[in-house]
Amino acid sequence: MKIYTRTGDEGKTGVIGGRIHKDDIRVEAYGTVDEVNAFIGEAIVRMDPKVHQDIITDLTEIQHELFDAGGDLAQAGKKRQYKVTAEMVTRLEQLIDRYDAECPPIQRFILPGGSAVSAALHVCRVLTRRAERRVVTLSREQETNDEVRRYLNRLSDFFFTIARTANVRAGVSDVEYKRSGQVFR
Repeated sequence: MKIYTRTGDEGKTGVIGGRIHKDDIRVEAYGTVDEVNAFIGEAIVRMDPKVHQDIITDLTEIQHELFDAGGDLAQAGKKRQYKVTAEMVTRLEQLIDRYDAECPPIQRFILPGGSAVSAALHVCRVLTRRAERRVVTLSREQETNDEVRRYLNRLSDFFFTIARTANVRAGVSDVEYKRSGQVFR
């Protein structure tokens, strides 16, 4: 099988249900989800399996779930059985709570960074927020799986939490935004 098909040379791509322009909001939404997935791979290769094996395992599962989310988003108005479910959102909430227990309480906003792993996870967080915005735009125009939007919302919180966890495990403090008042109580 050849990797190139030439079917996209005219600026269109295939989705479940037909062909659409490559700059369609649907393609933008699932393409941004794909960007998140790629950056998760980047974050994983920065991790020491002796320190981060639990995070690597969870992120690998999330990579599979993001492929599911992309598939759900690629359905061009065709009502099919979706793969992203409310149970997946609940599982993310449980992971957030588990990793947050490792972190000291925060009172102010924090700056992205600290350790290299944390910085990479913050990139995943902001890309996930962008993907969520693209899905919100798509959902106003076309039918989508609402659980994908909720999943992405929770996923960005997950990345924030594990970025902080990575700093804790590296023995690096989060850097507080100094111009912020106390926003978390």
